[in-house]
Amino acid sequence: MTKYFLAAALSVLGLGLVCVPAQTPAPRKIEILFLGHNSVHHDSAKFEPMLKTALAAEPFHFTYTADPKDLNDANLAKYDELIIYANHTKIEPDQEKALLDFVASGKGFLPLHCASFCFQNSPAYIALVGAQFQKHKTGEFVAEIIKPDHQVMLGIEPFKVWDETYVHTKHNNDRTVLMERVDEAGREPWTWVRTHGKGRVFYTAYGHDERVWGHPSFHRLVRNAILWAAPPATRAQLKIAPERELAAALGIPVGQ
Repeated sequence: MTKYFLAAALSVLGLGLVCVPAQTPAPRKIEILFLGHNSVHHDSAKFEPMLKTALAAEPFHFTYTADPKDLNDANLAKYDELIIYANHTKIEPDQEKALLDFVASGKGFLPLHCASFCFQNSPAYIALVGAQFQKHKTGEFVAEIIKPDHQVMLGIEPFKVWDETYVHTKHNNDRTVLMERVDEAGREPWTWVRTHGKGRVFYTAYGHDERVWGHPSFHRLVRNAILWAAPPATRAQLKIAPERELAAALGIPVGQ
């Protein structure tokens, strides 16, 4: 008799069983920490969401902060790349070391526009960026692309936009200049890449206001830079194609 009750109970319980499909892990994304500041001049709190929306189709995940104290080993370990767009004048020694170690370990660093006037007390930071902002006027211009075959420049044509016309000082010549702004004063390095240890650094002087942050060519430039600067392991996980394969997919010739 007992076996019949047991069979009936199992039958009733079986009616309540629900097949739950196995959870599929969320796709891997490039984790990016965006360091801004609390200011409407170079309004990072406004422009970071604009960039995030423009690049929503890409495998990027942005985390925003305005606090330089987030430049510490434990926090930076969560990220593949760091973008800085801010006017913080001073960096503490432990923050400087954490940032330098982060990049040297193979992570990506993208200082944009006013980031070249950040952390003015740190020669090491200035060298990491590749130069320091010195002065500017303003106006519409078309920067000249001088390395069209570099991965960061793939799919980008010269474009006109209004911006601050940055002039830099304290140049670190250990870099590859991709774009120059040309005027009566000469040729000003405008966008460049370099390496630090195992890491990759991208800088562009573009970025004063929404006229740049809303421009599709700026979106493409930063998008390419994020993919280029991603750590090798992350690039492998995301199956990011090498430069020549990306160029071939876009139908763009790449120099030897």
